[in-house]
Amino acid sequence: MEENKAWQAKWIWVPENEGEADAANADIVYFRRSFHVPEGAACRLTVDVSADSRYRLFLNGESVSFGPCKGDGATYYYETIDLTDRLRTGLNVLAAKVVHFPYATNSGRAVSSPASVWRSDRGAFLLNGELLGAGGSVVESLHTGGTGGDNSGSWRSLRDRSVRYQKEKFTLFVGGAEQVVGALVPHGWESCAYDDSAWLAAVTISETHDGMWGAQMPWQLTARTIPALYESERTFERVMRSGGIRGGDGCDGSDDDSGGGSVTVSGEAPDRAADEAAGGAGGVDLAGRVVPPGETHWFELDAGSLSTGYLQLWLAGGSGAEVRLLCSECYEYPMEPGGRRDKGVRDEWKEGKSLYGPVDVYTVAGVGEADRPEYYEPFWFRGFRFVRLEVTALSEPLTLIGFTYRDTGYPLEVTGHFACSDDSFRPLWDISLNTLARCMHETYEDTPYYEQMQYTMDTRLQILYTYMVSGDDRLARKAMYDFHSSLLPSGLLQARYPSVIPQVITGFSFFWILMVHDHYLHFADAALVARYRPTIDAILEWFGRRVGADGLVGQLPESYWQMIDWVEEWKALYGAPPASRVGPLTVINLMYADALNRAADLNASTGRSCVAAEYWERADRVNAAVRASCFDAERGLFRDGPFVEQYSQHPQIWAVLSGAVTGEEAVELMRTMLADSGLPKASIAYVHFLFRALSQTGLYDRTASLWDIWREQVELHLTAWVEDPVWQRSDCHGWGAAPLYEFPAEILGITPEEPGFARIAVTPRPGTLRWASGTVPTPAGMVGVSWRYDDNGAFCLRIDAPPSVPVTATLPDGTAIDLPEAVGVELKCAVDALL
Repeated sequence: MEENKAWQAKWIWVPENEGEADAANADIVYFRRSFHVPEGAACRLTVDVSADSRYRLFLNGESVSFGPCKGDGATYYYETIDLTDRLRTGLNVLAAKVVHFPYATNSGRAVSSPASVWRSDRGAFLLNGELLGAGGSVVESLHTGGTGGDNSGSWRSLRDRSVRYQKEKFTLFVGGAEQVVGALVPHGWESCAYDDSAWLAAVTISETHDGMWGAQMPWQLTARTIPALYESERTFERVMRSGGIRGGDGCDGSDDDSGGGSVTVSGEAPDRAADEAAGGAGGVDLAGRVVPPGETHWFELDAGSLSTGYLQLWLAGGSGAEVRLLCSECYEYPMEPGGRRDKGVRDEWKEGKSLYGPVDVYTVAGVGEADRPEYYEPFWFRGFRFVRLEVTALSEPLTLIGFTYRDTGYPLEVTGHFACSDDSFRPLWDISLNTLARCMHETYEDTPYYEQMQYTMDTRLQILYTYMVSGDDRLARKAMYDFHSSLLPSGLLQARYPSVIPQVITGFSFFWILMVHDHYLHFADAALVARYRPTIDAILEWFGRRVGADGLVGQLPESYWQMIDWVEEWKALYGAPPASRVGPLTVINLMYADALNRAADLNASTGRSCVAAEYWERADRVNAAVRASCFDAERGLFRDGPFVEQYSQHPQIWAVLSGAVTGEEAVELMRTMLADSGLPKASIAYVHFLFRALSQTGLYDRTASLWDIWREQVELHLTAWVEDPVWQRSDCHGWGAAPLYEFPAEILGITPEEPGFARIAVTPRPGTLRWASGTVPTPAGMVGVSWRYDDNGAFCLRIDAPPSVPVTATLPDGTAIDLPEAVGVELKCAVDALL
């Protein structure tokens, strides 16, 4: 993604005589630049902006951009924003808050900042822009690093002294909560009316490029490749609980900001009737609530569903009061020994259940009035369903003016839909959409609450779900590039990226190859495949170098995590089969064979037939070695490793997917596996692969009971899907949104038969349903399928595909029909044929 942009701006920062930053904490600097728009002039302004590590940009007090988009030092993104429609005649001001997170070379240095945000060893801000008049003439240059004739013509800077980031507790990799002294905040700093005359002129710290000799700056600038995240105003839906202490020092008497916030307290509620009324049709409105001196009032608010957003708090009076904001996914009991969670019904409070989570703490300055309230907003978005707002007033009463949030996420446009005769499937679809959406920001995420990290396995599944409901591949393309950029010299990819803390999960590199293969099937982009062939080769060669005399990839390095799936029986090794400690892993070898086959397909499709033939031949050799060393004929199952009498569903699944077993042998393997209730089973993370193996062997009807995993979560009032059944940690994990793929691809049967949907396959699998209908977006256009059993029991299928796109329709009786096109085509097979 190299660029050759001619930058006029330079990187700036606060001058050194402004004082030193705390090396262990984030360095926060405010910037301002005033300029004038002449009366009657039709001015235009477009700016390019970036920062190390993150910025929020304002024009005349209005937020206009948040960034930069997550990347790394070799691909450091900038945003381009057209501000023309927001200009006003006369005085205007551009203002930016820039947070530079501590430079991290190990996990201990990243405990107070998001590990997914790249950063160099110093903060920096960059804005490139000119105010243009008629005919493109330059009215005023606004570039950072430029000079002006007076204070209004240059960028001003002020180092923040109000915010400290706490050491992260309860969550991982998101960063610590804030502790803010409101009296030290330059309130109103982003508005035109603010007086910045005491601020210091910002100084240039770096050019955008060296100019000679090819020396590289810490920030290799690249235009943002995905759209800006949306930000939409939201109110909380209801007050779950409220209470307070009159004359007390706080609700729970605890100084621990890590959570455990909601405990039963004595004392009368401030106004329970008013709290109940506050959660009406228009959402929760706490405006006008007064916390008298010496009292603590608290409110536990429900957003209605798992959400991601920026908390917004408006206050009046109350100098010195302390406000605590605790974000939580659910009510739960205290954590069990060993780390397992006990949550039950997620929105049910009962004795012993509490909200747990990190707590942002704000000490009120007392500068707010009813018509000009004091405002606090944590810089980073939070994941939450429930938020506990706790206010302790000191010597002055504090008035709540408002408490809301700005919902944020990737602008996912859902155009696909699904409906069927089983009412229990409807919430599975809707909750899956929320799960996917909440795990999409500037990257795909495993969980928006706990980590906000992009992992290869999670991302591969989320990408598939995205294709089926929206057809949008922009975030997917960025994800593929992100992981490609994580390539280690050895040939493996990092398991999560972008990340300032490197991590390798050995088998996760295979999922990236599957990402590229999936994209080619859905979009037929041969250029993208060609771009990534060297990285595919590097991954496969890493495993190829470890193939021993027995034909198997040998025991893997202990310095890497051998996680396969979150399985109860594998809990002691955090998802790694015990067989990984004593020799080769069967499942890794089969995944390697599958990746070789996928790579062969990609090479054959992009002109490297010799490489394709080599990869197919290597896959056959690995599969043969697995059959020879790892198959137990007596049990009819593959062992977890050649030297252990341990078995699980996972190698059986991959034996089918890799082609190690085919035809009736594969069908029998799946039946034997399903009949053995003692095998460690595929969890939510792995059910997708189980579904694929059952579909491939004609046993997809055996998936019917598996949907109970999701139905049980509906009964627990979840609004996004859990991470796994072992630890019960996250209540929103992207890989759980499997219905978004299974319902359209299997129940409706819509898949690409040829790359890019050049030919469409429609193979419905009715199972126990009586009817189903839906649509899938494709590069050729929307594909609609509906089917039903008529009054005589005959299966009736209607297909609405884009004109001139051929379709292969396969009816439940096995009849395959080639259609040159299928615009409103109706097909039928008799019930006798189905029986």
